[in-house]
Amino acid sequence: MDECRLQEPLFTFGVIADVQYADIDDGQNYSRTRDRYYRSSLQLLSNAQDAWREARVQPLFVLQLGDLIDGFNEPRGASERALDAALRRFETGPAPVHHVWGNHEFYNFSRSALLRSPLNSRLHADSGAGAAPVRPDIYAYRFTPVPGFTFVVLDAYDVSLLGREESSEEYRSAMELIRKYNQNQDLNCPPAFEDLRQRFTRFNGGFSKEQLDWLDSVLTSADEKQERVTIASHLPVHPFSTDAVCLAWNFEELLAVIHSHKCVVCYMAGHAHDGGYHHDKDTGVHHLTLDGVIETPPYSDAFGIVSVYADRMELKGSGRVLDRLFLFS
Repeated sequence: MDECRLQEPLFTFGVIADVQYADIDDGQNYSRTRDRYYRSSLQLLSNAQDAWREARVQPLFVLQLGDLIDGFNEPRGASERALDAALRRFETGPAPVHHVWGNHEFYNFSRSALLRSPLNSRLHADSGAGAAPVRPDIYAYRFTPVPGFTFVVLDAYDVSLLGREESSEEYRSAMELIRKYNQNQDLNCPPAFEDLRQRFTRFNGGFSKEQLDWLDSVLTSADEKQERVTIASHLPVHPFSTDAVCLAWNFEELLAVIHSHKCVVCYMAGHAHDGGYHHDKDTGVHHLTLDGVIETPPYSDAFGIVSVYADRMELKGSGRVLDRLFLFS
């Protein structure tokens, strides 16, 4: 182990999730069981930037795993102002940011607005055919920071009630799906099941066939090149890495795609603010759900820096985020 610690990583990257900044007083979550620190979350984002900038090996990039600003901004007419404040903190950082879209992005902006916004980080995608799905409204892409390692950003709200026009076929299809399991008047309330069907809520979503087919092609190429692949999205997809209420609607289909390939080493998500982790022994994939900044007290932190080696990744967490070792199969 001492010898491992002396090794220089091939590269590092930063991770952070669920900042949910709003210039409002502290509050609580939907079920009023946990405190939320809306205003101080911006300072915690600055703390992360300072740590990444001062790291011995500075990160090549940062994964921002979604929900950068909170939905409470929209009814106050503060969405643009809050987003500008959060993005200014990233401007002081040492590396480009890959933004994942979460449910709170869609509480503040339409899908078309997000595609035109600085939260669309596809300018950092690989060039050439196949770097993103053919459908331009699907926010997914791959990027290769160093040879042999590919990262994939997925759109967990491609199939969703959020961000879609109510008159659209996408909205109608999503409503038909969610109504199979959730009969509540308020679709943010989970259906009355004590099992994985609790995931069928308005604040979740899923992956279209077009996106899954594109991911399958990306992973096929990575298999052929013997690359290591890390997938980033807002919604967790393994039932043992989060509560059922936070899972993607069609997590089984996404797991089936991963299971049919050998190249995936890690799946990173946010959304569940108390975090989670599971190592899938069948596939060797590490499923990490990162703790959310929004439910982190102002005297603590919630971010990490990941060091990547030829045979493993090491997450060094700060504050609530635990250290993790992700060995490659």
